Formats: sequence, structure tokens, C-alpha cells
Amino acid sequence: MPQTASAIILSPTPAPIPPVFSAAAARSTTSSSPRASVPVAPAARVLLLPRVAASQRGRQGEAGGGGRAWRKDRGHGTAGRSSTRHGGPALYNSCGGGALSWGVGCAGAGQQSRRMGQAPEMAAPLLLQVEDADAGWSSRPHRIALFVEPSPFAYISGYKNRFQNFIKHLREMGDEVLVVTTHKGAPEEFHGAKVIGSWSFPCPLYQNVPLSLALSPRIFSAVSKFKPDIIHATSPGVMVFGALAIAKMISVPMVMSYHTHLPAYLPGYNLNWLLGPTWGLIRCLHRSADLTLVPSVAIAEDFETAKVVPANRVRLWNKGVDSESFHPKFRRHEMRIKLSGGEPEKPLIIHVGRFGREKNLDFLKRVMEKLPGVRIAFVGDGPYRAELEKMFTGMPVVFTGMLQGEELSQAYASGDVFAMPSESETLGQVVLESMASGVPVVAARAGGIPDIIPKDKEGKTSFLFTPGDLDECMRKIEQLLLSKDLRESVGRAAREEMENCDWRTASKTIRNEHYSTATLYWQKKTGRTG
Repeated sequence: MPQTASAIILSPTPAPIPPVFSAAAARSTTSSSPRASVPVAPAARVLLLPRVAASQRGRQGEAGGGGRAWRKDRGHGTAGRSSTRHGGPALYNSCGGGALSWGVGCAGAGQQSRRMGQAPEMAAPLLLQVEDADAGWSSRPHRIALFVEPSPFAYISGYKNRFQNFIKHLREMGDEVLVVTTHKGAPEEFHGAKVIGSWSFPCPLYQNVPLSLALSPRIFSAVSKFKPDIIHATSPGVMVFGALAIAKMISVPMVMSYHTHLPAYLPGYNLNWLLGPTWGLIRCLHRSADLTLVPSVAIAEDFETAKVVPANRVRLWNKGVDSESFHPKFRRHEMRIKLSGGEPEKPLIIHVGRFGREKNLDFLKRVMEKLPGVRIAFVGDGPYRAELEKMFTGMPVVFTGMLQGEELSQAYASGDVFAMPSESETLGQVVLESMASGVPVVAARAGGIPDIIPKDKEGKTSFLFTPGDLDECMRKIEQLLLSKDLRESVGRAAREEMENCDWRTASKTIRNEHYSTATLYWQKKTGRTG
């Protein structure tokens, strides 16, 4: 990749880890000038390792016309602290024109960020390197191999829409895409991308989840002939091992995106003893990747706390939602009759998703007991459905089963409040879809959901409650149900917020920024130049 400027080293010793943080503005460390500038060519991209040696810690400056960065408080008692103190990296908005690193907001909306804690081994001299932005990935089409497990075409999961939209937008940007996934329900092609189904088997602990190693001679031959520029695999799982092996054998960069937070699931299945080995497996996998993508800042924080990978090799996969498919215009009286069990005039809570024990759905039974007269509609399916139906026997509850297309859009838009008690979401795609439908959400303040409803938007675009706090949850649901004006006001604000979260922008960031960063790191690691 041609360089327009040489490396700018702000320490006597180069950092041991290749710089991969991409930014629109350079940041420097100085004790005398908190906003000292680093000259940067207008068409250049700045790559930096956002760590400084202990002796150099201080305030970091900004340059190059970069956007603002400020801390997003998650209620950890650190409100008001600078996001750049003590050499800790800050997460910057990665869409909407601001300084960019681990972006939190959508395009032009919710540009907020938060400081990450510094792992001891990450204290390193600050290294800036300037690269020509036009000589990288964005200037030409690419061949991208995606290993997705379970299938984004058949499995009920929040990432189904994420990957379907990602594939579609990669194709629209002119890339050739090969998708390797579990065989059940896999089409031959999707938006012009070739799809290869790999023989799969049920997960021993979760029978509804199909797994596949995807390392057969047939798969290896197909990927080799495709000659990908990069391989991107989902994690955790089994297929990621096959993808990693193939990436090593054909010598291409490897990106992993993390979608199922197993450490948060295990306690619900009385498997706490597996927490240590699970984190060990996650470390082993992601340290083998050139770059890791996470769906929320909460997961990035967990990764740093667990020392999974250096923070400079993690990026945020920005949230997105199809704001045309999920829209208030789909509200239908007929659907409301169906969801309410024939009583459309009654207050109606809805929940959409995959029914698993880890989703904490039994919490909603306690909510109903506190709010007589309220109806709940469960839209979706999953291994916990039979237990849920038994649990709610005799209560005004409707289980619709799986809905798709316009029926699903109508279900979202026809409720009064969307309830989300899960504490294990890596992001919470259904929360985005409900808000896009103009329906206020009351959700647990846990996992990735505060990325969607940050503290300064609570009570404006939706509501959060302290995990496990039944009274707080009940009060906020009741507040919305009792006031049509409040419900409509919050619903409108939620819709406006989601109109700024589009999949194309999120996909473009992955393709042009994060894949390029992974390739640069791989080139430095292997000594290749392209």
C-alpha cells in the first residue's frame, strides 16, 4: 500500500503491536499542549496505537479537523471523566464524520463514546502512521469469503438481518462474495453471492443450533478457487476453526466477528464451571485473527477485561436496521386483534425473538402478575417455548410462532410497548426493530442494549431498567401504557433515532475501514506488501 508520509513515532521505542486504529484525526500526547497538532496530508488516513508508556501519560490532543470525542457514561460511577485521560483509548463515532475508532453511534446520530480500561500489557509507546486512504480497499472490488454459523438464512437469530444486509450491500458495492454456512435452509445464491452449505450437526447443549467445521475437501477447494482477499468468520462456534485453518493454508487475512456471548449464557444453564475454559477458547480464537469485530461497546469492554485481544485489534460493527421494513405504517387493527387474543382495546406488550432460557423471559410473567389487564404477545420460537407456554398457562398471553416479512412488521408496529428482559444481548437487534416501528422499548440495562439507548436518551427514545428490578420495570411499562401522549412521543423519537441507523453505512465501514485495517495488520505480520 503506497504511503504518503512516513511513520511518526512519539516514543523512543516502537510499539510491539502493529498500529491498527483508523482515525480521521491524528492524536498526539504532550504534557505542555493538550491540543497539539500533527500535520497530516488531506487525503491521508491516520493509523494509531492509542496507548502511551506510563511515563508519557497525559492529555491527548486532536488534529486534522477531526470530530469531537466524549465519554458515554454507562452508570459505572465515572460520569464526567475525560475519555482520553491516562492514555486509555476512547471509542469514537465511526460514522457521521467524526474522529473514528470503535464507533458507537449510527450515521449522524448518537455520536457518543466511552473510555475503555487499560490492560497492563497494552501500555505501549504511541505510534502514528499515515497511509494513503485512496490506495486501499475502497478503490477496487474484492473477493470476500464469509463463514457464517449458524445459517443467516434459516436460524432464528438477531444476526440474521445483519448478515443478509451485509451480503446485499457488499454485492451492491461491487464485491464478489462467497458464503459458507450450515447446510439446512441454505440457498444456492443470495443477492448474487454464491452460497455453499456445509454438513452440520446439532449442538450437544443446544439442539436447535446447527454446527459445522466446514473443512471438507469440497469446501477447501471451493474457497481456494474463489481466491478471497479476506476471510470473515463468525465466532464463537465450530466453523470458525475451519475458516481459520483455510485462511492459514491459503494465506489470507482473517477477520472474526463475535455474536454470541457464551460467558453470559452459561450461568443460566448452571454451567459456571465452564466460564474459565470458555474465555480461554475465545482468547485462543480471537488472538489468531487479524481483527475482531464486536456488535457493542459492552462486548468490547468484556473483551478488554478478560484480556482476549489487544484493544487496538478490536472494532465495532455499527448497528443498523431496515427502517423501511420496520415502520409505524405497518400498524394494523387486524394484527392487534391476533396479538391480543381478540381484545385489541387492552394494553398490549410484545416481545419478539428467539426463546431461550438465557433470555430471562420468565421475568415477564412476574411483570404480568403486577399489571392485571395487560396482554402479552410472544412472537418467535425456540427451545424454551414449551416451558414458556406451560409457565403462562391461564394468563392472557398469545404465542404466534415465527412471523416473517410484512406479518412481522405488522406485529412490531401493532403493540404498545416492547419488553426486553434479557441481560445477555450482544446488541439487541429486536430492540432496534421495535424502535424503528415507533414502539417504545422497556429493556434491561445490560449487554449491548445501552449502546442503543444511551443514558442521555433514556426516557426520550425508550426506557431502561436495572436488571432484575421488577418494580422499576413495571413502573416504566405502566408509565407508557397509561399515557398515550408519552407513548407516541417516545415512539416518534425512537423512530427518528433509528432512521439514522442504516445497514449500508455500517457495511461500508466494515468493508472500507475494518477489512483494510485487518489487511494492513496481516501484511505487517507476514511481511507481505499486498
